[in-house]
Amino acid sequence: MNGSDRSPEPAFTAARSGRSHSLVEYDPAWAAEFAAIGHRLRSALGPVAIRIDHIGSTAVPGLIAKPIIDIQASVATLEPVTTYRGAIESCGFAWRPDNPDRTKRYFREVVGGRETHVHVRRSGSLGEQLALVCRDFLRADPTAAAEYAELKRSLAPLLATDPKAYQKAKGPFVWSLFQRADAWAQRTGWEPGPTGA
Repeated sequence: MNGSDRSPEPAFTAARSGRSHSLVEYDPAWAAEFAAIGHRLRSALGPVAIRIDHIGSTAVPGLIAKPIIDIQASVATLEPVTTYRGAIESCGFAWRPDNPDRTKRYFREVVGGRETHVHVRRSGSLGEQLALVCRDFLRADPTAAAEYAELKRSLAPLLATDPKAYQKAKGPFVWSLFQRADAWAQRTGWEPGPTGA
């Protein structure tokens, strides 16, 4: 990242940051919300985005989730950020240069926008593939999805009081989920399906 790609972070209110600190039952409207946002991103990014996919728990029918739409935009290379930053920002998202994960670039909704996280990852990278295979595995394996839902419900009080501790507590299960998803992918010959947008 070069210095010209950095800009002051927009103001984020405490009220907005607190919206996602609860779990809700699956809402079929999440798929339509992704489709609308994904369409806007596709129009803005054009061929720069190799894929645009709905990922995370809201992308798994029936799974309890924080009501945040997670979107993954796959690009040929992460740098320079200017290749895609303006297009994503034009859709109502703000770049978060303080994101500590160096394998992606991260955008969030601006104040007043629908709570959405946009994860830009390099096409073919481990992070990109893990997000897709885990989503598809949870869609295909109701037992694994039910186990994940049960864990989330048991940790829900922690989410309300200490979201970082909630994420940490989910860690061992999530890592085992990656292993199970990989074994499933090997058995089934999994490949990513068509892009979501």
